[in-house]
Amino acid sequence: MIAAAPAAAPRKSALVRYEYPFNESIRTMLRLEQLFDRLGQLMPRDAPLDHHFALTTIFEIVDVASRADLKSDLLKDLERHKAQFQTYRGNPAISESALDVVLTKIDRAFSGLNALPGKAGSVLSGNEFLMSIRSRINIPGGTCEFDLPAYYAWQQQDAARRRGDLLQWIATLTPLAEALNVLLGLLRDAGAPQRVVALGGQFQQSLPQGKTYNLLRLRLDGALGIVPEISGHRLMVSVRLMRADAESRMRLVPEDHALELTLCS
Repeated sequence: MIAAAPAAAPRKSALVRYEYPFNESIRTMLRLEQLFDRLGQLMPRDAPLDHHFALTTIFEIVDVASRADLKSDLLKDLERHKAQFQTYRGNPAISESALDVVLTKIDRAFSGLNALPGKAGSVLSGNEFLMSIRSRINIPGGTCEFDLPAYYAWQQQDAARRRGDLLQWIATLTPLAEALNVLLGLLRDAGAPQRVVALGGQFQQSLPQGKTYNLLRLRLDGALGIVPEISGHRLMVSVRLMRADAESRMRLVPEDHALELTLCS
C-alpha cells in the first residue's frame, strides 16, 4: 500500500515592487542602479559570454553617466543630506551612533566621487583595446573573431584573468556606484508605506502643495499577474492596474485590488 503524499504547504505569494521617478535626475540614478546590479550578477560567473555582457554593461554605465552635470548633482545631493543630518545633532530622539554611521557613509561616498577625474568612466576612453570593442559592440554581430581578433583572444583566456581585467576597469566606476547606493538608500528610507485600494483597477491621489516628491514605490501581489501603469507629477499620482488578455494586449482589470504605496521626498 502506498502512503499518500503529505499536502504541499501553501505557497506564499511574492510581492513585486515597482518604482516610478518623478524627475530626470532620479530616473538616471535608477537606470544606473539597475546596470550596476546587472554587472554585479555577471562578474562572478566564468563563461566568456557572461563577461562579454559584463563589458557591454560597463559601456552602458559610461554612456548613462556621461551626462555633464551628473557628478556635480550627486555631490550636491550628498552635501545637502549631510547638512540635513547635521541638524539632528543633540536631538534626544535621534541615536548619535546611528547618526554617525549615516554621516560616515555620506562622507565616504562624497570623497570617493569627488576624487574621480572628470566624468565617471572617462578614464576608460583612453584604453585603445576597450574603445575598439565599444565601437563595434552595438553593431549586430560586430564583435565576431574576424572583426576583433584581439577581443576574441581575450575571451579565450581563463575566467580569473578576464575577471581581473574587468575589476580593474570597473574600479573607475565604483565611487559612482557607492554614491548612488547611499543616495537612493536615503531616499527610499524617507518614505512611509500606506495601504490603498485601486477601485476598479484605478487609483489616484493628490499630492500636497509645497512638498516635492522624488520617487513613488508600489508593491502588489505578483501572483495576480497584474502590471501597474504609473504616471505622476508634482500635483497628482495615478495608477492603472493592467492584465494581459488572451492576445497579450494589456487591459484594465475591472476588480478592486489593495496596494502598498510609498511616496519618498
